[in-house]
Amino acid sequence: MIRVQYFARLRELAGKGQETLDREQMTVQQLLDWAEETYPGFGKDDIQVAVNEEYALPEDVIQSGDECAFIPPVSGG
Repeated sequence: MIRVQYFARLRELAGKGQETLDREQMTVQQLLDWAEETYPGFGKDDIQVAVNEEYALPEDVIQSGDECAFIPPVSGG
């Protein structure tokens, strides 16, 4: 199982702060594709993913037991 956390507008879009996926493994890109398909308008091209509190690349593999966080772009002024 892979645990996923949502922050900021992604939390509002998903309607929840976290959920668990019943997967043994997947790549970060597959996770982003899943999120875009499950929550249209997710904006997978602008989202960073952290796996176990480390920024991950699209080709990195997520294993069962890992914790992922979707991090939307941040703007400030």
